[in-house]
Amino acid sequence: MSIKKICVVVTARPSYSRIKTALTAIKNHPELELQLVIAGSALLGRYGNAVDFIENDGFKIDEKVFMVLEGENPTSMAKTTGLGVMELANVFYRLQPDAVVTIADRFETIATSIAASYQNIPLIHIQGGEVTGNIDEKVRHANTKLADLHLVASQDAKERVLKMGENPATVFNTGCPSIDLASEIKQNPNLDFDPIEKYGGVGADVNWKEEGYIVVMQHPVTTEYASARKDVEQTLQAVHELGIPTFWFWPNVDAGSDGTSNGIRTFREIKKPENIHFFKNMEPKDFLKLLINSKCLIGNSSAGIRECSYLGVPVVNIGSRQNRRQRGNNVLNSSYDKNEIIKAIENRISSKNITSSTIYGDGKSGDRIADILAKTPLSFHKTITY
Repeated sequence: MSIKKICVVVTARPSYSRIKTALTAIKNHPELELQLVIAGSALLGRYGNAVDFIENDGFKIDEKVFMVLEGENPTSMAKTTGLGVMELANVFYRLQPDAVVTIADRFETIATSIAASYQNIPLIHIQGGEVTGNIDEKVRHANTKLADLHLVASQDAKERVLKMGENPATVFNTGCPSIDLASEIKQNPNLDFDPIEKYGGVGADVNWKEEGYIVVMQHPVTTEYASARKDVEQTLQAVHELGIPTFWFWPNVDAGSDGTSNGIRTFREIKKPENIHFFKNMEPKDFLKLLINSKCLIGNSSAGIRECSYLGVPVVNIGSRQNRRQRGNNVLNSSYDKNEIIKAIENRISSKNITSSTIYGDGKSGDRIADILAKTPLSFHKTITY
């Protein structure tokens, strides 16, 4: 029996939760061998050092690729992508995988796709076919056109990939592996740890046990990066004015993340908000436990669209970062306006009609992905129809 070497490239902390159960299923499958490459911001301490969680979960890391250039602007994103192509090309040459997996839509993922495709290594794209209306959508669709096998997270996404001309025999709706983790948490939702004691962070020692809490995760929008600081200041003012105990997470490394980070730091130093505590990162399961026990998630994270939809957690989605993405009835949209954000949070916290949704999966995606990789020939020729 021939063992297929599947090389998975994780480039950022959100990507790990998006693929974790699939990594486990690939690792445990008798017909597959996992090759794990950690790259990009997943290696950087200021963005939570996701590599520590990956290693603590028992995964062997075959290669680490340091490729992020300082700047957090469109030029540094472009240069990081170019550096990633060069470094990952060498990694794939050394590892000689039978297939490479790239995840979702971050700018680093296109480097993975290019480095694999130009070496004639079959490319597998996880979570193609979704729309958001910004640069991430362009990257996602570019990954789709470079990929040979498409493992999408929803029926809507599958139909879109097929409309892009991909061979129906290569497109599978597996659901999102992050929902597998959410399914586990939903069965045992108790918050069995103290977030501040376990993860430290900075800021006030908020009274979350007695009063409950909200969670904030707001990233810059790469096509609107110049306004990142102004945008996050509106959310900071709204959350501060509400006075609800808050756990606030650091942004991803994107164009504009300096503005978001500086806005948070300045507000924290000047206002010294007594209701907000700040974290860099958290283990995926702990983060989901935090979400399911919260009053609401605020910001523009895809976790509000995916995991919170399945968990039935109220969400205030701010701005354009998740534009056009399919969502459940847990999400209420808001602009970058302090007063509108406050009203939206109050609406979500008091809402009684929020239900769970299985738009993005049923909790069995990881095993489904591993089985497809084992059974499906990993050498496809594009069949494009117009």
